[in-house]
Amino acid sequence: MSKLDSVYAKLQVKTGAKMALIVLDGLGDIATRSQNWMTPLEAAKTPNLDALTQSGCAQGRMIPVAPGITPGSGPGHLALFGYDPIEWEVGRGVIETLGLGIELKNGDVAARANFCTLDSKGIVTDRRAGRIATEVCERLCGILSAKIQKIGATEVHIYPGKEHRFVVVFRGQGLEGPLTDTDPNREGLLIAEAKPVDPQNAGQKKVAKLIVDFYKLALPLLAGEKMANGFLMRGVAHQPEIPTFEQRYGLKAAAIAVYPMYKGLSQLVGMVKIEGPETIAQQFERYVKEYDQYDFFFIHYKYTDKAGEDGDFAAKVKAIEDFDAALPIFLAKKPDVLAITGDHSTPVAVKGHSWHPQPVLIHSEISGSDKLSRFTETGANSGSLGIFEAKYLMRLMQANARLFDKYGA
Repeated sequence: MSKLDSVYAKLQVKTGAKMALIVLDGLGDIATRSQNWMTPLEAAKTPNLDALTQSGCAQGRMIPVAPGITPGSGPGHLALFGYDPIEWEVGRGVIETLGLGIELKNGDVAARANFCTLDSKGIVTDRRAGRIATEVCERLCGILSAKIQKIGATEVHIYPGKEHRFVVVFRGQGLEGPLTDTDPNREGLLIAEAKPVDPQNAGQKKVAKLIVDFYKLALPLLAGEKMANGFLMRGVAHQPEIPTFEQRYGLKAAAIAVYPMYKGLSQLVGMVKIEGPETIAQQFERYVKEYDQYDFFFIHYKYTDKAGEDGDFAAKVKAIEDFDAALPIFLAKKPDVLAITGDHSTPVAVKGHSWHPQPVLIHSEISGSDKLSRFTETGANSGSLGIFEAKYLMRLMQANARLFDKYGA
């Protein structure tokens, strides 16, 4: 525990306040000429967000990790949960695996994988295989699982996720992560080689060799597929020890997410996963139903990020408007403190995650009002929260909930 965290811990008090963090994945964006100098948040019709903003909110922008660093979903969310993403590195494979409800054992190394499309020379032409249907992913994982159960003495476990995503778990002796990704992170390149982050680490070198052997066995099994004839591996790592959300904040927390990645992130820090909801309206309905059972709710909405990665401005606007249309369900049980933000920016012009600070809104009885009529990047630039690191959001939410005693005389 850092010296600052120990100060926060000593100041914490119990009040019974309710808090909620709503994350519109990849919400932040940038205004470009091709978008008429507007972001999707600015272009979207959001009467319910507008009314919430006008009822008294503080706004600002958050740096997800550090200036200029583009975060993955793991670091982006860990920062929102108040864990310094530089100090707490967690592999995406671990997060995705936990999110699928799969328990990891000591010595397991997990990787998040994407089915992809390769041309005749092995060059990646579509990193997401056209976002194949989940049923196709399940069929292909079944083929791989039936044929590849062991590599030497190491067990290989393959589990389908949503759409093009799946996970691979290597289980055996002497295995360790992390390794670099085989995902080249853009089309037009060959599948990259997974390399040990520490070239002297024997466990990492062993996993690197396993991944080479896995590709040799798996790629021929996919060769006849039109779209998903290859795959990319990311976040190859083992599970670290990390203090739970309740240990850190004294709050009983629940997560209402649809995609495994975000369920895994919440499970990693000890939140209770609430299963079942598939749409944002259903997520909000479940929040209302569970309101009395928890102190803190994390609610995740994916579709803003998907549209940003596809470079689809209209789809990102629609995703925001769909969210706004469901918001009154949530506001029927407004918590004492509400934060709405993204885990990072996914600008349409970038077609991927970026380092640009994401907008954030905090609403509480004592948040004050920045007298802004809308929640947008431009408005947030002038908000009273200013620009701060995302790892401090939880502390600001706690302060708005009056969960800190006075520091010093």
